[in-house]
Amino acid sequence: MTQNRICSLLGIRYPVIQAPMNWVSGAALAAAVSEAGGMGTLGPNSGADSIEPDAEKTAERMREQIQKVRSRTAKPFAVNVVVGFGEDLKYSQKIVDVLTEEKVPAAIVSVGRPDTYTETLKNAGIKVLHAISTARHAQKAQQAGVDAVICEGYEAGGHKGFTELTTFVLTPMVADAVDIPVVTGGGIGDARGVLAALALGADGIYMGSRFMATQESESHDNVKQAIVTAKDACTISLDKQFMIARDLNNTFAEQFREMRKSGATLEDLGKYLDEHGQYHAQHLGRAQDAEICCGQIAGLINDTPPAGELLRAVIADLENRFAELESRARQFTGSP
Repeated sequence: MTQNRICSLLGIRYPVIQAPMNWVSGAALAAAVSEAGGMGTLGPNSGADSIEPDAEKTAERMREQIQKVRSRTAKPFAVNVVVGFGEDLKYSQKIVDVLTEEKVPAAIVSVGRPDTYTETLKNAGIKVLHAISTARHAQKAQQAGVDAVICEGYEAGGHKGFTELTTFVLTPMVADAVDIPVVTGGGIGDARGVLAALALGADGIYMGSRFMATQESESHDNVKQAIVTAKDACTISLDKQFMIARDLNNTFAEQFREMRKSGATLEDLGKYLDEHGQYHAQHLGRAQDAEICCGQIAGLINDTPPAGELLRAVIADLENRFAELESRARQFTGSP
């Protein structure tokens, strides 16, 4: 039997990767997803209790989180490397140093050039998955030598570029543009989304917001409850000048949008974000007046199960969904 390309690349059972989420995806969540057969990922502020400006301390905290994951599972996992630009590189360089020293299995690299750390990571035996937002970016990442690309549609939560390509359109564009494996995310939270992504040409699935509402997630209980009770068009995209963020629509989002409309200065907007950022929601529990990065899939989330149980349920439901799809396809074509 031919093995899935992502499973073969990463040494995992199911081609489902838990997306890194700031202040959300710590050692408990990453280990639970990996132990269940997917690939868990440590986010930028895994295990943090406060905003830490010191690059060295940030890197050493990541080392502790890596070791905690290994104490919980022997299966492969990943660490997010947020490349950044200018002064931000001092943080990502320290993280890369830790990853190479600890010999982590895989790195999910985002927000930066694909050629910044790919060679260093691969020389250390680390698989490199690079996040992109267009087919052109995917081709550049492939040229830089990454092992796989990750594309996220406009439905996805968190920060992204200004392109408004949806998962339905972006995934086949990227799949047609590169030869390396393609992982896709944005609006995927159950077996129906997984099946759709595979039909669009993806080799693997990238799920973030759905894992945010799990027992092992480091999200504050107030945030998890806000996601579970959210319905329909419950998220909004906010223009932050430097990039777009999709957030749960709450008083923070409404106020920020009004400030943008009224012509608030960049200084005032920056101050507002500092005082109402993700840390204040995800860690302190201010789910109404602070930022909750979250995808449109929130409208389909109704519970907070253990992460491993969630992953196993998605995989178990795939066979039923595929049989249903075959029946619908026969009806569509008029086949017996």
